[in-house]
Amino acid sequence: MIKGLFIIFFFLLSAVGECFSRSDDLNDDRLRQIVCDYGQARVTIPFPGIRQTNELSRKLSISSVRNNTVEIVLSPLTLEWFIDQRLNYKIRTPYDPKDLITASDKGQAAEWNTYPSYSQYIEIMQGFAENYPAICLLDTIGTSNYGKLVLALKISDNVSVDEDEPETFYSSTIHGDETGGFVLMLRLADYLLMNYQSDVRVSEMINNLEIWINPLANPDGTYGTGDLISSPIRFNANGYDLNRNFPDPATPNTVTQTETTDMITFMREHNFVLSANFHSGTEVVNYPWDSRARLHADDEWFYSVSRKYADTVHRYSVPGYMTFLQDGVTNGYMWYSINGGRQDFVTRELQGREVTIELDYDYITPAEDLGSLWEYNHRSLLGYLENALSGIHGKVTDSKTGDPVKARIFVSGHDIDSSHVYSRSSTGTFVRLISPGAWDLLVTAEGYLPVNVDNVLVTENSITNLNIEMLPFVNPVDTIGTPVLILYPSPARESVRAVLPEDFSGQVRIALYDSGGRKIRDYYENATEDLPLMLDVRHLPDGVYVVLVSKTGSSLRCRKRFVVVR
Repeated sequence: MIKGLFIIFFFLLSAVGECFSRSDDLNDDRLRQIVCDYGQARVTIPFPGIRQTNELSRKLSISSVRNNTVEIVLSPLTLEWFIDQRLNYKIRTPYDPKDLITASDKGQAAEWNTYPSYSQYIEIMQGFAENYPAICLLDTIGTSNYGKLVLALKISDNVSVDEDEPETFYSSTIHGDETGGFVLMLRLADYLLMNYQSDVRVSEMINNLEIWINPLANPDGTYGTGDLISSPIRFNANGYDLNRNFPDPATPNTVTQTETTDMITFMREHNFVLSANFHSGTEVVNYPWDSRARLHADDEWFYSVSRKYADTVHRYSVPGYMTFLQDGVTNGYMWYSINGGRQDFVTRELQGREVTIELDYDYITPAEDLGSLWEYNHRSLLGYLENALSGIHGKVTDSKTGDPVKARIFVSGHDIDSSHVYSRSSTGTFVRLISPGAWDLLVTAEGYLPVNVDNVLVTENSITNLNIEMLPFVNPVDTIGTPVLILYPSPARESVRAVLPEDFSGQVRIALYDSGGRKIRDYYENATEDLPLMLDVRHLPDGVYVVLVSKTGSSLRCRKRFVVVR
């Protein structure tokens, strides 16, 4: 009996060694060949602990942490660095594309039980706008490296007008081999458009929101250079994980890709108050932060809307679907951390509210399961968008002229880490999504006296409307033509983001002065439109500072104060 146990024990040890054999030349060569043949390789390693996993995440594209195993996707850019770490790893068998059933034509694709070709996808998107011109508009976010279009649909009543309504955004398949959300978003658009006249719930949403849907954020990863989905990869054509490619204070030297730059420009233009980014690889609703341990100021609100999504899914799905971690919900950092993710960028830099929704353990949802994915999720998709029709909805105007004012709306005693919001410069309107309760607001704007609005009552699933008038404290004539520089956060600890005025793209000179007027730093940077500059203040002592930004070769200058507090 003892001998039998020893044999079993020896067999188990051998099996573990086979599954997680230390990197050797033969295994490494096989890994290199897979990356060469497929454009990527998936490997797993035993979970090394939170700290080591988070360190790996700064260098590699981790796709999941589950069952004491870390799954990593390697591109040509990260392959050799990974091999050099000499980790125990197992190579996952590359995906068999037999489940990627391509529709024979646009009509079959629109039954949503197969995958469209790229040309069919373009036809479907164009068909939505052509068949429902009163409520649907097709827009182009940008063009991929292979020349494929990154498209978005706008669905709203009076669709050709930029109405003063909350804007929401659904986006999928930023990872090209996570395909279930791609078809799910197409079917959602079809459902909204077809049911506008007959379904009261759908009508209310379209009449009161501007709904934007981007079914395919990474067409190169999904289709490559061809028309069919045959060997989709996680990365873009240059080998970058686009969901690790957004500006992040922790990774300031990231080479931003064209798809990322276009997406940032698009999102800045539309000031989305609520959004979601759809993925596959597990089944969970993941909310901010992904990159920091401290909880978001609105952690309770984020958990609540995520909980509602998952709980609604559970009512209409088979047992066991979307039950990962906290029964289908997790704070991102508590799972594993990433830097450069879109979710944190939108929430931190754009003052939006975004979650990441993982739809399926299969990265590529088999065609036969696409119908089930819709049945499980479509009610939750509607419910999540309806969250934009709650919270504090306000308008900020000049008390003398009635003109709209771009103001900062800060929840006193609550907001931290850029959780405040801004009113739109064109309309003065803002939406502050927040949990039920009584909240005190501090409203500030350049050239105006601050306004305190106390005891603003927010109730569940309803809108609290506010009209806020601000009194100017300078002669408006004196401020005409003065470029406005936005700095945040202030007070700052490690870094300050500087949003430059229009026309400041290109080389700029940055000078920092202390409170005594002494210049302490003077250097040049290249400014890109829509991307904030990051000012490193880690080596500055506590105090008040002034930054002066000058556009090289012109007379354009702007300055502003900020505070450093450790």
